[in-house]
Amino acid sequence: MLKVQGIEVSYGEFIALKGISFAVNEGELITIIGANGAGKSTILRAVMGLVKCRKGEILLQGEDITQRSSHQRARLGMSLVPEGRKIFPDLTVAENLLMGAYIQTDRRVIQSRMEEAFNLFPVLKERRSQSGKTLSGGEQQMLAIARALMSGPRVILMDEVSMGLMPIYVEETFKVIENLHRRGVTILLVEQNARKALAISDRGYVLETGEMVLNDTSQNLTNNPLVKKAYLGGN
Repeated sequence: MLKVQGIEVSYGEFIALKGISFAVNEGELITIIGANGAGKSTILRAVMGLVKCRKGEILLQGEDITQRSSHQRARLGMSLVPEGRKIFPDLTVAENLLMGAYIQTDRRVIQSRMEEAFNLFPVLKERRSQSGKTLSGGEQQMLAIARALMSGPRVILMDEVSMGLMPIYVEETFKVIENLHRRGVTILLVEQNARKALAISDRGYVLETGEMVLNDTSQNLTNNPLVKKAYLGGN
């Protein structure tokens, strides 16, 4: 579904990503873990076209999208749940969802996807007429995920979805991601909570200072002594 080959991203003189390569197969849930500042979010921003790659290429279902703009990538089936949620605070829940469906012109499809979103997140249906800023942090995160799903993406990128959430909402958010995975949604997840992310994913990659240093099944990474020590709080 998604193939990233040797991408390099820099901010001025600072090289944030150094020859990053990885793949996400259709229907897979892939996790990228790493310390703060390792470059995890930069990977998603590069894949979505929000930052330019100095080198390398990005393929979506075999099509080279390296030079495509963000909105073109969205039309090709890519969607992002950004770090910090970034909902539209003064728009209602329903209006936020409609913003996620801006590339869709068929009203029946839009209505169907909104109903799916409300089935997935019943609390959003209850709050559909409330402005986004009145929602709790957990509810805003659900809205951000639902908004990303409104475009009917082939692959959804999720950036630090548990950040700043109360524990009860962290649990709920990961259950939602598991549910999407079971439905066959292809997901690339960047997450600070390595233990929970690896527990629900198929495979994982470990990023250190802009370089991929490990990749394996999630189970093997969870049992890896180095990963345990650095990211899972174990010995």
